[in-house]
Amino acid sequence: MPQMIAVQVHSPGGPFEVVKRDIPAPGANQVRLRVQACGVCHSDVFVKEGYWPGLQYPRVTGHEVAGVVDEVGAGVTVWKIGQRVGVGWHGGHCGQCGSCRRGDFMGCQYFQVTGFQEDGGYAQYMIVRSEAVAAIPDALSPVEAAPLLCAGVTTFNSLRHSGAVAGDLVAVQGLGGLGHLGIQFANRMGFHTVAIGRGKDKEPLALKLGAARYLDSDAVDAAKELTNLGGAAVILATAPDSKAMSTLIDGLGVGGQLLVVGASADPITVTPIQLIGSRRSVHGWPSGTARDSEDTLNFCALTGIRPMVEALPLEQASAAYDRMLSGKARFRVVLTMK
Repeated sequence: MPQMIAVQVHSPGGPFEVVKRDIPAPGANQVRLRVQACGVCHSDVFVKEGYWPGLQYPRVTGHEVAGVVDEVGAGVTVWKIGQRVGVGWHGGHCGQCGSCRRGDFMGCQYFQVTGFQEDGGYAQYMIVRSEAVAAIPDALSPVEAAPLLCAGVTTFNSLRHSGAVAGDLVAVQGLGGLGHLGIQFANRMGFHTVAIGRGKDKEPLALKLGAARYLDSDAVDAAKELTNLGGAAVILATAPDSKAMSTLIDGLGVGGQLLVVGASADPITVTPIQLIGSRRSVHGWPSGTARDSEDTLNFCALTGIRPMVEALPLEQASAAYDRMLSGKARFRVVLTMK
């Protein structure tokens, strides 16, 4: 059988291994992708270190995948060979549980994460469930599209469902892989966008990305500054630092919400008094479906939003993962395939 190069984790906490595997064949209602690019996301840690319940090894991770339809299985009518497509965090849903019957596919009782229950995009080919496939517009290259299928859809989808309207004050905490996209989305959606980061050196980039103002949390009380501006309708918390998120809650205006997309295991600290008087709230947001991914990609194609990436070949997945973990990447690391 024809073979492909893949990068697998053999056991929890083990190293990445470059291996050869047989190219898989799609089953019913499945699509095979020839992978062109795969983003390296912080959530890949769950697979690499075995933090996700029920994982089976060896496992090929990766859930920011852009490529081309290479073969389709029985029953697939929407997707055609040669079509440019991708897949993100949403790897599939059952269609039959209570949440699915209400159309809430992200709340599926049997929700499948790409690269978790099945192999993902750290490989030259991968199998994707038909309902998880998203079309990629021609305006976006594979390297540009890949991070938008997780970091992009998470920030775009959370902001558009936040309830904020054009002209509202929206703050974006963090200027990393999620944050640098969140600032661009907030600006293009018509929000009065304020970026919050650590260090004066980040200000030029924040303003270039579309922030009207930058707050250096090392130099000023960001919550107080937001209050002086009238209070934020939304604070999009992208940096996985629960302590930093907690310090911003008093910067929310009446009815404002702390919208959490940066995943941290530490608790966010908030008192009932902080929430009650001004009707504040804390919300989380978990990426989006394939349709949401398409909306994100099309919005980026329309408005010129692009991720800032560092590209490395698939065989250097271990170095790419370490670069991502170091926090020094500007701002998403993407693996490319031959």
